[in-house]
Amino acid sequence: MARPNITYATTFSLVIAVCMGAINMGRAAVPAIFIFGDSTVDVGTNNYLNGTAALANFPYNGIDFPESISTGRFSNGYNIADALAMLLGFERSPEPYLYLVNHMSVYRNKILKGVNFASAGSGILDDTGKKLWKRVVPMRKQIQQFALVRRNISEIKGEKETAKDLSKSIFILSVGSNDILDPFRLGTNLTKDHLMATLHPVFHQHLKNLYDLGARRFGILPAAPIGCCPYSRALDKSEGGDGACMTEPNEFARAFYIIVDSLLESMSSELPEMKYSLGNVYKMTKFIFKNYRSYGFKEIRKACCGSGDYNGVGYCNEAQKPNLCKNRKDHLFWDLYHPSEAATNLSALTLYYGDNKYMKPINFHMLANV
Repeated sequence: MARPNITYATTFSLVIAVCMGAINMGRAAVPAIFIFGDSTVDVGTNNYLNGTAALANFPYNGIDFPESISTGRFSNGYNIADALAMLLGFERSPEPYLYLVNHMSVYRNKILKGVNFASAGSGILDDTGKKLWKRVVPMRKQIQQFALVRRNISEIKGEKETAKDLSKSIFILSVGSNDILDPFRLGTNLTKDHLMATLHPVFHQHLKNLYDLGARRFGILPAAPIGCCPYSRALDKSEGGDGACMTEPNEFARAFYIIVDSLLESMSSELPEMKYSLGNVYKMTKFIFKNYRSYGFKEIRKACCGSGDYNGVGYCNEAQKPNLCKNRKDHLFWDLYHPSEAATNLSALTLYYGDNKYMKPINFHMLANV
């Protein structure tokens, strides 16, 4: 992403070349990948939650996914979990945990290559998402599910081999966006300092719990500039603004990156086997805003699919007759909150190969090979 003259077509071709090359060699860079977080990396978890409102298993979601299947991904195609998995040599993201426990015939074989625990609407805090979406799987529960998977892997491979494989596997966490957005969506009068002070110890405990279960390599994706998503622009306009980025959510997102950066530095000094790659997703995205035409984007404010101002009010649900753009590759955003597949592919390349302008202390490729 440090070269703004790279076009979208070039970037996408590079993604495909790298991915297919790794897949065709028949080997992945790591034994397994385990994914935790929210809708940015959910690949169908919430399809199995009765009563949740945080769903994407309907058109036009998945319109560019193989066979145009609406899998539960909040994307027109693949999401960042898939793109990173491909760069690591896998076919796509591992299956959702709740899919696997509902298909026990494949459970034992699938878990050896990884599991996706992410749940749309969830957050670091247990209460995040519950008022808005009714049912989500918070990160604490996601880690408890991983503990069960770990026990099952140990029953299959033995404790020594399990510990060895987990130490080489990558644990990807995409976190913070819903914890930050919920106070704004719910109208809660919560200060930035109070929220950061609340998130810090809880996230620390989540990471420590994963470490105690055998995780050693962490890939962390904190919040993007969520004040600039179509939802936030539409909200700004509804409150009498001109549809600009909302300052306060962006300030929260920047503050969250700072506390995660500090936390990871501290933990890695205390836990010598811990390695991590922290992506400055906020900085990456702001760079694209400034240089979007160089990457093949034409629209960075309005979602491809949705309704209302900036297509940032209604969801991308075919049954509700949303607007749908003709060229998804032109749009930075797919729906009111989430990036398009085109933007996702660009972000994945930066996370995997980026330099210290965006990645600290190493990128995902280095993390896989450390």
